[in-house]
Amino acid sequence: MTTLNRFAQKTVIVTGAASGIGRATLIRLVSEGAIALAVDLNEDGLKESVKLAQSAVSGGGRASHVVASIADEAAVKKIVADFVAKEGGLDVLVNMAGLIRVSHTPETSFEQFMSVLQINLGGTFLFCREALPHLIKRRGNIVNAASTSSYFGHPYMAAYAASKGGVAAMTHTLAWEFLKSGVRVNAVAPGGIATPLAQSVGGMFPEGADQSLFGHLQPMAGFGQPENVAGVIAMLASADGAHVNGEVVRIDGGVHS
Repeated sequence: MTTLNRFAQKTVIVTGAASGIGRATLIRLVSEGAIALAVDLNEDGLKESVKLAQSAVSGGGRASHVVASIADEAAVKKIVADFVAKEGGLDVLVNMAGLIRVSHTPETSFEQFMSVLQINLGGTFLFCREALPHLIKRRGNIVNAASTSSYFGHPYMAAYAASKGGVAAMTHTLAWEFLKSGVRVNAVAPGGIATPLAQSVGGMFPEGADQSLFGHLQPMAGFGQPENVAGVIAMLASADGAHVNGEVVRIDGGVHS
């Protein structure tokens, strides 16, 4: 990892920070000087992420954590308000928390479908809504988690794809809505990344699933690592990404080229 200091004294909230891309992003930003708050439901994972982030500090960065569901409106309001009160403001929001369910669409209940949207899209919306007034004051920015499923067919993942398509659409809209406020809003669209979430999909396939439908989703160059995505997020959230706004950056090893 290249040693940089782009987030010195910058305040950051990272959701989904207990593992995968969220953890890698927390570590990357703290290693570059960020004062970060990690949010997730997995307390043990959060503690390990904060420990790893603290061990990567090269100067000035630090991390703390809070256990919460990103779909809990009251909790999200409190998390953002308390962090801003403690640290004096907010510069960056990184929404990486997410949930995936794999099932035949005819066998997916409406409750199951909406539970995925509630977390992936609803939780992202809640954090964006609560963070934006503070980001405007600092001319800060947001990086959301879309997916290659936002734009390309991912069989048996209708709810997940719909939620990530919504995140991509919301990202474009917020970028335009807050253009004159100086707030940038971008997203990453990972695919073929070796995360606990992605690796769990193989065990979720419903009975009778046609595995051949997934041939076009396998990265020929091999699966990427969470750190590959974290590096792009760090660029987008830093001054290096100052002229990037309303973009959804695909990170999939060229699978969908």
